[in-house]
Amino acid sequence: MTNLKKEEMIQQFQKHFKQKMKALELNHDNIELYQQAFSHSSFINDFNMNRLDHNERLEFLGDAVLELTVSRYLFDKYPELPEGNLTKMRATIVCEPSLVIFANKIQLNELILLGKGEEKTGGRTRPSLVSDAFEAFIGALYLDQGLDSVWSFAKKIIFPYVEENELEGVVDFKTQFQEYMHQRNKGEVTYRLINEEGPAHHRLFTSEVLLEGIAVAKGQGKTKKESEQKAAESAYKEMKKEEN
Repeated sequence: MTNLKKEEMIQQFQKHFKQKMKALELNHDNIELYQQAFSHSSFINDFNMNRLDHNERLEFLGDAVLELTVSRYLFDKYPELPEGNLTKMRATIVCEPSLVIFANKIQLNELILLGKGEEKTGGRTRPSLVSDAFEAFIGALYLDQGLDSVWSFAKKIIFPYVEENELEGVVDFKTQFQEYMHQRNKGEVTYRLINEEGPAHHRLFTSEVLLEGIAVAKGQGKTKKESEQKAAESAYKEMKKEEN
């Protein structure tokens, strides 16, 4: 590889990066910072660049910024949940599989600068590499535009998955409601599917949660499991409201 090839790769990155930021409706000032966020160590090694020019330091920072952002979101959204539950939820949101989902949603892997060998062996789709780049991007965005921009990005790309329960186990309201009722000796909690409608590729399920055989709340979802979670969430929040 030659220095010209390196310059071509950087020019191509900058062009695609600007298009990506425009699509995401995000501002940027220091493009070199983002270039570092997407520079994998294999790219740095191929061109004998400074070993600290890869994205691992920004990944370190982005990890902390992401945890803070998600923590604030969960703290505000679920005022009735204790610290232990919030911690589990946060861990689910910031884990590698979830970060890959967020990154793939906006094709962030297309921006990663890789060495020749890493590119050939499929590094662009390797989960650990993609999730690291996502965290590094968060770190760069924080340094360049501040926490408000990170929050705006998360509102579009991260939080909708939590609100739509698309991350497996993010909020287990069935367990929450079961434990809440057990602690108060309220009786047996069961679930019943009461309706199923729509075409096969777009089903809508409606379930009831029953306390000692009496329906106390309903919920709808794209799967039976999701509808039960929604029913449990509704029942749990209503019981908490009445208690307070």
